Amino acid sequence: MAAYKAAELVRLLQDKGLEVQVVMTRSAREFVTPLAFAALSGRKVITELFGAGEPNLESAIEHIAVAQSIDALVIAPATADIIARIAHGIADDFLTTLVLASTEPLIVAPAMNVNMWENPATQQNLHTLRARGAQVIDPDEGYLACGMTGAGRLASVESIVRAVLETLGIREDLQGETVLVTAGRTEEPLDAVRYIGNRSSGKMGYALAEASRRRGARVLLVTGPASVEAPFGVVVEQVRTAEEMAEKVQSHLGETSVLLMAAAVADFRPAEIWPGKIKKQQSPLTLRLEPTRDILSEMAGHRRRPDQIVVGFAAETDHVVENAAAKLQTKRLDLIVANDVTQEGAGFETDTNIVTILFADGRRKPLETMSKLDVAHRVLDEVVGLRKAGIKDRGLVSQRTPLMSD
Repeated sequence: MAAYKAAELVRLLQDKGLEVQVVMTRSAREFVTPLAFAALSGRKVITELFGAGEPNLESAIEHIAVAQSIDALVIAPATADIIARIAHGIADDFLTTLVLASTEPLIVAPAMNVNMWENPATQQNLHTLRARGAQVIDPDEGYLACGMTGAGRLASVESIVRAVLETLGIREDLQGETVLVTAGRTEEPLDAVRYIGNRSSGKMGYALAEASRRRGARVLLVTGPASVEAPFGVVVEQVRTAEEMAEKVQSHLGETSVLLMAAAVADFRPAEIWPGKIKKQQSPLTLRLEPTRDILSEMAGHRRRPDQIVVGFAAETDHVVENAAAKLQTKRLDLIVANDVTQEGAGFETDTNIVTILFADGRRKPLETMSKLDVAHRVLDEVVGLRKAGIKDRGLVSQRTPLMSD
């Protein structure tokens, strides 16, 4: 029965917007076929350490690739055998090898006969896993498939889902909100092959989209070119130029309750676009530039509703806090997130960031070096705080859009 409940667990995790990769041991395949989980997850189910057919390099290191791509590892149901094997560091199939290769949180949901559960060997193995940081979700008590009564039934799938969400920092405090995130860079064409752009990778904006989705929001991601893949479960709108981004953001403004404007939008564009390729023989060349639309100022200052929260981002190279504070006031933002792109660990294309969050009331909150996903969650913590304060203090009536199903 626990094996069949695992299928329901996959479905509920997906309902929360999570992407699930299923791994099945040989014993698990005696109860449920891989095809059932493949149909549920929409992904290939991994069953063998070296893949099917002739071994190759890709299949030989697949456990490493999976270990590096996941945010948490859940073993449900966890038998007494698998608990013993991972407690002793055995790696003789894909799942046990994955456990050793992964540095992400491990959640273990045991299911077994009551005598096996109470056996001192099992309890010692569970103690070992807990001491290493694994989260063990104790089984429920009741009538067991073997005919006995006692502890050993797989915990409810709802309790396992709650443990996963808590582990991933998914608080669902943005449920009912529609969050629009701008990300990536814009590219302003100069001729048929060249453009004016910048070095933004899109990582910060994509982290904001991922964090918003994890917290229950419906997420609209308006993105220019970026070097990372869009998060699972968000609505993606691809643009290239500042004008295209402005039009797309404006088209979604009416359904949006929170705007997170993290895109690195070009401030200028060529006044003229050459129809072909500019030849070197045409030098010296004088390039005339004109300003692009100030998307953040337009949306925050002239088009926003009173209940909308607008967060800006300021990538600076000098007088970082002062320039960001001025931008916060002139553009009428609720928050602005400032960083020095010349600082090690905070520039373009890095996985970390060092930011200061500035508030409209003058408060400033500097953050230490952390991953961009952690920065995103800290920013969203402040958004949630503003939302609660705004509703309480100003009596705002929310125009939120219901959560859209993935």
